[in-house]
Amino acid sequence: MSQQPNYKTPFYYARKRLFKNKPAVFGFILIVIAHLVAALGYLIMPDNTPFANDGAVQIQKKTPGFSVGILKIRKNMAVEKAGIIDRILNGQESEYTIVPIIGTPKILMDSIYFRPYGREKKEVDHLLLNCVKPLFVGPSNKLGKDYNYNYKKEGDKIIYLDSEERVCEITQEELEKEFWENNVEKRTYLLGTDKSGRDMLSRLLYGTRISLSIGFISLLISLMVGVTFGAIAGFFGGKVDHFIMWVMTVIWSIPTIMLVIAISLALQNKGVWVAFVAVGLTMWVEFARVVRGQIMGIKQKLYIEAARALGYSNKRIIFYHILPNIIGPIVVISTSNFAMAILIEAGLSFLGLGVQPPTPSWGMMINEGFRAIGTSNSWHLVLLPSLCISFMVLAFNLLGNGLRDAFDPQGLK
Repeated sequence: MSQQPNYKTPFYYARKRLFKNKPAVFGFILIVIAHLVAALGYLIMPDNTPFANDGAVQIQKKTPGFSVGILKIRKNMAVEKAGIIDRILNGQESEYTIVPIIGTPKILMDSIYFRPYGREKKEVDHLLLNCVKPLFVGPSNKLGKDYNYNYKKEGDKIIYLDSEERVCEITQEELEKEFWENNVEKRTYLLGTDKSGRDMLSRLLYGTRISLSIGFISLLISLMVGVTFGAIAGFFGGKVDHFIMWVMTVIWSIPTIMLVIAISLALQNKGVWVAFVAVGLTMWVEFARVVRGQIMGIKQKLYIEAARALGYSNKRIIFYHILPNIIGPIVVISTSNFAMAILIEAGLSFLGLGVQPPTPSWGMMINEGFRAIGTSNSWHLVLLPSLCISFMVLAFNLLGNGLRDAFDPQGLK
């Protein structure tokens, strides 16, 4: 019995050529790492509070590798523990307020004494119990009819009201042990701090999620709109083609910033979702032009004539017989437009028209660093987010060039 020949699809050869292209593979690896960082989110960020917003102005604009002692003072409120999914998506609210300190704090009687960072000459004190436990704020007589405080001492025992006004007790020894275990630590900021004393590494990692999200959603919007209009214009031609080409020319001539302002005014809002829509609506024209040109050539093929003769609808012919044959050019444009979307988002955020504080965005971080130029220790505020944008755009461009070479029909063997 004769063995059937082992035929390979064009995608098999395209994939084979792609993985022989080392720059494209390098770009692909960077993109995979970026997506892992965006997916894991707060789980891998040193500062896992919402938007990596846990900072102290005393340590603002510190250069990479900066280390400092941290005194953590308990907030007088109950902080709900987030589940694993909620923690990945939204982070975990911190139970503490941080105070940078010099040296090791001392415990004397009911108080702790420490020297704040930046004011080393002046030693200050804070109630030990209030540093370790969340206390009830406001008058209460639960500790006695004529006792309006939130704690009292009875020998070595401390009786206090927690944030929910419940009566609790703890010994001085237990209190001091818990303080040394939970309230004092040394932090090293690998990439320094920003102008508000927040961890730059955490905010850069979160910025990866913002850039990839805007790139993906904007690409999805532009892909749906561009392919639809391009397919209609290329397949039907005539007046429909002329009208869509006119719309494309008008949209192409509108600057992105003007379109964002117009959308912001129409929606009476500005922020990340406006950036999604605005970036998507500025990039669909390129998809439409390529799809239109490809379909105008393919619709003359014999198999399209055969589909018409069999009575297939125009919708079926476009989406089942034409579009699958132009996936290659669409994929190549998608990678380049993804990189362009990241650049556009960074530019809009730099101008204050994109992502709004406190959400970290690479463009907004560059703007903050730009405003700090001329002050001491400000070089990393601009350099680090700029490098992130450059490497991300480079990765998508390298992959796009590799895909273009891989899908080149002249290279099939």
